[in-house]
Amino acid sequence: MSARTAPTERQRRLGAEIRRMRAAAGVTAEFAAGLLGVDRGKISNIESGSRAISPERVRTLACNCGRTDKEYVEALAAMAAPRPRGWWEQYRGALPQGLLEIAELEAAATAMRGAYSMHMPGLLQTSDHALAIFRVVVPELPEHEIALRLALRIERQHVLDADRGIPYTALIHEAALRMQFGGRAAARAQLEHLMAKSEQPNITLRVIPFEAGAFPGAGQTVILAQGAVPELDTVQIDNTHGPDFLYAQGQLEKYRAHLDWMERIALTADESRSAIRTIAAQL
Repeated sequence: MSARTAPTERQRRLGAEIRRMRAAAGVTAEFAAGLLGVDRGKISNIESGSRAISPERVRTLACNCGRTDKEYVEALAAMAAPRPRGWWEQYRGALPQGLLEIAELEAAATAMRGAYSMHMPGLLQTSDHALAIFRVVVPELPEHEIALRLALRIERQHVLDADRGIPYTALIHEAALRMQFGGRAAARAQLEHLMAKSEQPNITLRVIPFEAGAFPGAGQTVILAQGAVPELDTVQIDNTHGPDFLYAQGQLEKYRAHLDWMERIALTADESRSAIRTIAAQL
């Protein structure tokens, strides 16, 4: 088991799941260390994500923690398995780690749902819309970093490619549709892009109109990335300091309920396309 200087979000999540599994079973760190043949300090490192654990040891620990749900255990074992270098690694050291964590989360997701109140979903943004956002960051970003962020964002969008894209539902508030990032022409082109992407079979786009009124989580950007099993879902929230990743079961239940509420008050997919078309015509 090798040590890591900077574990990724996936590695930290695996460690957190191992800690949760051990604690729920009442298994001490000392017992886990003896079971795996390591010293106690290495158990702490495994659970922080700073030290690797093999899939076989994950299965051994799960068995001794009384976990009989095979899908969950095998999903954890898969998280522990060595994996090829992700395409996002080419940006490591050049862009903030949080941006790379988002790309890795999307690449591992089996499906995604997101809610957006003030700007377009990153996976559905045009280059002009993305550039308009990157150019109002405080402090101002240098041009070379803006170019790198744009390249990363465009490459992330391949996760939705029509031939192999994962199921994706975007709940977009009418306020976001009316924001003119980059000017009127750029905003119109962004709306036309949305309409085109909404025709893909794996993409569902639904608009929350002003008339829908209040709803929980208004103003937040929330993405729910589904894992191999529901216990391994992750919520990602945008903040000015960077993305936050949430996966406590109570947090997951809360944000699933938020997204369910928004889906109940949103227009249908056909009504949403009509609403976007109307807004675009007004620009």
